[in-house]
Amino acid sequence: MTSELQTLFDPQTCTRKGLCPVTDIRNKGDPLESHSLYFEQHGFGPEKIIFIMGLNSSSFAWLPQVKHFSRIPKYTVLVFDNRGVGNSTTPKGPYTTTGMAEDAIALLNYLGFTEPRSIHVVGLSLGGMISQELAYRIPERMISLTLGVTTAGGHIWNNLPPWKGFKALLRMTFMKDPAQKIPILLDLLYTSPWIDEKAVDDPRGRTNREVEFESYARRFQTTRPQTLIGALSQMSSGLTHHVSAERLRQISKSIPKVTLATGDQDNLVSPDNTIYLKTHMKEAEVVTFENTGHAIHYQRPREFNAMLERVFEEGRENLHDL
Repeated sequence: MTSELQTLFDPQTCTRKGLCPVTDIRNKGDPLESHSLYFEQHGFGPEKIIFIMGLNSSSFAWLPQVKHFSRIPKYTVLVFDNRGVGNSTTPKGPYTTTGMAEDAIALLNYLGFTEPRSIHVVGLSLGGMISQELAYRIPERMISLTLGVTTAGGHIWNNLPPWKGFKALLRMTFMKDPAQKIPILLDLLYTSPWIDEKAVDDPRGRTNREVEFESYARRFQTTRPQTLIGALSQMSSGLTHHVSAERLRQISKSIPKVTLATGDQDNLVSPDNTIYLKTHMKEAEVVTFENTGHAIHYQRPREFNAMLERVFEEGRENLHDL
């Protein structure tokens, strides 16, 4: 029962939650492929924001964005756990970003999010890769597309993260104790010295490291433990991801507003990948967050949310140009 599943989101803004039976929707009978996606819908607005999270992270990683946008009357916010993580189920792997995008389409159809030019898609990291595949398949539904700290991919060896990130991911994959994982995560996702600075507006006067450690510990405590199969299968989807230059050009031309966002000190996805995306997405805007790591939405939540509000507005303004 989904009512028994714990959540970090505000129940007062939640309008719908549950498990989307992806396999049933696709009419596939293979029990090894059977899976469902856990989702939460917040707010009542006519414009729908779909947030797609990255590698081995649950939808709870969108907490600052759900809290912000679910309280703005014109928006409905949709978050979900990708296959193999969180409250979603774990079909056999390996996974692909194509298959994970098809999961998202099944969820959107299940919820009735099918109207032309009615959704804003925001994807980070692996979620940005999934969002590229999604945008190629249903561009007509989108008002805007925001691709953050992500890549178009290519050969497997080109999809590997920088050495620091690769080592950290390898170590964490086989760790079960969150107390061991979290310090590695913090040094991987955030910049130094920001992580050891005093946190802005923290009433207890803690450092960013102390605040984020507590935040991640709470997420680990609330989220169902990820299986090794789920973790490795999601990693495989990132390693095999590739969207061609021609498809990137097509996506860029077919959506009213496309934004490419990156931190300038990313240990997981090099900012050079955003430069490459821009090369083939001429209409896209590039936003670089200075002194910022991979977790741009957590390290710079005010700036990131403000950027999204602007992107959504410009997407609406650009609708008549298509």
